[in-house]
Amino acid sequence: MKQHIHLNFSKHFSFLFSMLLIAVTANAQYKISGTVVDNNSRPVRGANVYLDNTIDGGTTDSMGIFHFTTSEKGNQTIIASEVSHENAGLPIVINGDMSGIVLHVKANKTHDLDMVVITAGSFDASNDKSKTVLRPLDIVTTAGANADVVKAIEMLPGTQQTGTENGLFVRGGDASELAILVDEMVVQNAFFSGPPGVATRSRFGAFQYQGVSFSSGGYSARYGQALSGVLELNTTDLPDKSTVNLGINMAGIYASGTKKWKKSSLDIGGSYLNLTPFYGLATTNFKFYKVPVGATGNLRYVWKPNKDGILKISANNSYTTSGISLPSPYAGDTGHASQANPFLGLPDTINFVTKDQYYYTNASYKQLFKDKYSIYAAASYSLDQTNNTFAGIPINETDQRTQFRLEGKDYFTSRLNLLVGGELQNFGISKDFNNYYKQTFTENQIAGYSELEWTPINILAIRPGIRYEHSALLNKDDIAPRISMAIKTGDHSQISLASGIFYQDPDYSYLLAGLKKELGLQKAIHYIANWQLTKNDRTLRLEAYYKSYEDLVRELGSFYSPNTYRILTDTVQVNNSGHGYAQGFELFWRDKKTVKNLDYWVSYSYIDTRRIYANFPYEATPTFIANHNLNLVGKYFVDKWQTNFSATYSFASGFPYFDPEKPFNSQTFLSEHTPPFQNLAVTVAYLHSFGKWFTVFYLSIDNITNQHNIFGYRYNYDASGNAFGTPNPIVPALYRAIFLGVNMSLTQFKKDEL
Repeated sequence: MKQHIHLNFSKHFSFLFSMLLIAVTANAQYKISGTVVDNNSRPVRGANVYLDNTIDGGTTDSMGIFHFTTSEKGNQTIIASEVSHENAGLPIVINGDMSGIVLHVKANKTHDLDMVVITAGSFDASNDKSKTVLRPLDIVTTAGANADVVKAIEMLPGTQQTGTENGLFVRGGDASELAILVDEMVVQNAFFSGPPGVATRSRFGAFQYQGVSFSSGGYSARYGQALSGVLELNTTDLPDKSTVNLGINMAGIYASGTKKWKKSSLDIGGSYLNLTPFYGLATTNFKFYKVPVGATGNLRYVWKPNKDGILKISANNSYTTSGISLPSPYAGDTGHASQANPFLGLPDTINFVTKDQYYYTNASYKQLFKDKYSIYAAASYSLDQTNNTFAGIPINETDQRTQFRLEGKDYFTSRLNLLVGGELQNFGISKDFNNYYKQTFTENQIAGYSELEWTPINILAIRPGIRYEHSALLNKDDIAPRISMAIKTGDHSQISLASGIFYQDPDYSYLLAGLKKELGLQKAIHYIANWQLTKNDRTLRLEAYYKSYEDLVRELGSFYSPNTYRILTDTVQVNNSGHGYAQGFELFWRDKKTVKNLDYWVSYSYIDTRRIYANFPYEATPTFIANHNLNLVGKYFVDKWQTNFSATYSFASGFPYFDPEKPFNSQTFLSEHTPPFQNLAVTVAYLHSFGKWFTVFYLSIDNITNQHNIFGYRYNYDASGNAFGTPNPIVPALYRAIFLGVNMSLTQFKKDEL
C-alpha cells in the first residue's frame, strides 16, 4: 500500500478492497483449538488468536478457549494478543486438526500498556490496539467516507458537515484553523483544486498511513499555527513483501507496484482519472461541461540502514482539469461588500475552468540510539500551480511551502522523556487577476519547542510543553505554554485534562491584501476534560471543552457580505479586536462485542459558539456551525457470502444564514437557519479470488434517500443594495452519488492489521 500523499481520486476508493481481504476466510479445512492463559494459569478472555501472516483466527471465550478453522498447513506460527497482556507466539506444524494448544501471555510491562494514556482532545487511528478507538481499517470501511481520511474524520465528535466547502471545521473554527501534517510536516493545499462552492476530495487515503491522529484541541507543543486542531498522518514503514495492485472504477484506472529488498523498498504508481462514466449516470446540480480529467504519479523509497533507523523519501505529482457552470458567488454584488472587485456585474451563472498541477516531496530520517536517545530530521516541499478561468477572466495562483524540522528525544527512564525540537518554514501565495491586479505574500516562520512526558506512577501521566514562534512577515513573537494529563479511575477507565495557548497568522486573504502592518497573531485558549472507558471491545468517551478566541481579525466599517470568496484590498481597515468563544459536549460510543460480526459507533456533538470577526457587524454564530451533530456508523461482515455491508447516517441541525430582508440588528443577524442536514450512505463489497489475485467488487451509494440538503442561501440585490426575489439555496454539486469499481491485489493483509 502507498505511504504518501496520493493524488489519485480513483485509488482512494480502491482501499475498500482491503477490508474484505481482512474480514473473510475461505475454504477452511483444519480445526485449530486451545486455550490462552496468563502467568498464573488463569484463562484470558477476549484474546485474539490467529496464524501469523494469515487472516485465520478466533477470539477466546470466558474460559480462555479459542477455536477456528484454516486451510493453511505445514510450519506456521500461532499468536495470541490481548490489550492488557504482551503478545505470545508458538511455532506449530499443521498436518490436520489440532487441539490442546496452550498459549501463555504475560502481563504488560510497567512502562507499557498498564500506564495511563492522555486522550483529551485526541482521537488516534493506528495499529496500536491499546491506545486507539479507530484504525486505518475503520476509515476505509466507513460508508460515506469513500476511503477519504478527512471525510472519515467528519464522522467523529467535534466536527461539522461540509457539503460545499473543503476542510475540517473543528469546534467552532473554520477550515483555516486546522493544520494537516504528514510525518510532522505541514501539507499546503491538502485538497484537490476546484471551483468556489464545490467541495473536493482530500489528497489522502487511509492505508498510506500506519497512524492517523486527530486532535480537536489541546494538541502537542510540537505543532503550531492552528487555532483549533491538527490532523497528523504518519506514513507506513518498510512493507512486508513485494506486491502489485490494479484497479478500475467509475473515476478511472490505476496501477501500482512495490519491490521489497532485505532492508529497502521501492514503490511506484500511476493513475488516469476520467469521471465521464460517473457524471454520465449522476444527476448534478451544476453542469460539468468539461468532466474532471487528470493523471497522477508517485515514487517512494524506504531504507532501514539498521534495526533502529529508517529513511523515507517520496515524490508525488498530479495534473487535473475540469469545467463547470455554477452560480456566481458575486451575483447581485453592488460593490458594498468588497472593493475593486473585478467580478462585479457578471452573470448569475458563470463558467469556471480549472487546471491544476501539484507537486509534493517529503524526506525524513529517524534513528534510535541504544533505546536511550532518538533524533528525527525531515524536509518537505510543495508547489501548487492553478490556472483558472472565472467567467472568462484568468486567475493564476501559485502556492509553495518549504519546511525543515529537527528534533531529539531523551528517554531518561521508561517513565520520563524529554522532547526538544525546532522547525523553519517558508511559504507564500501569489495571485494574478486578469494580468492587471496581483496579490502576493511570503512568510518565514521559525519555531522551537520542548515537551516533557512524565509518568510518576502508573495511574498518572503529565505532559507539560512550551512553544516559541516568530513570524517574520508580521514581525511578531509568541510563547505558547501547554499542559495535559491523565488519571486512571479504574482498570479500564481514566480522566484526561488539557489546556494551552495557540497562535495563528491572520487568514491568508488579509495577508494577500497587504494588511500585515495592521495585524498581529490571532489567539485561542483551550480547556478540555474527558472521561473514557474501554473494555471488551467497547469504548465510551465523554468530553467537554471551552475555547476562548482573542485577537481575531476584524474589518472596520465594512458592509457585511456572506460571500466567503470576496476579494479584499489594502483599502480595508482592520485590527485584532475580534473575539469569541466555543463550548460544547461530545459523546462517542463504540461496540464491537455485543453482536458477532457487527461493529458500530455513535458520535454526537453539541456546540454553542459565537464570535465577532472578519466583516461581522455583531457577535453571532458563524454560518458553518450546526449546534447538534450526530453520526451512526455500522458495519456487518457476512463470512458465508464473503461480503461486507456498511451504513452511515449523519444528521446536523440547521446552519445559520444571513437574510437581508430581515431588520438588521444584533438580534436578527445570522438568526435564520437552514433545514436540518441528513445523509444515509451504504457500501456493499464482495470478495472473490481469481487464482493468486484477490479481487473485490464494490458498490457505494451516498445519500441513498436523495435528501436535498441546503447549506445556506444567496440573495439578489438591486442597485441600491436592497435584496429582492427568491433566495437561491446553496447546495452541493450533486445530492446522490453512486460509485462502482473493482480492485485486484497479489497481496493478502496480515491478521494483526484487523
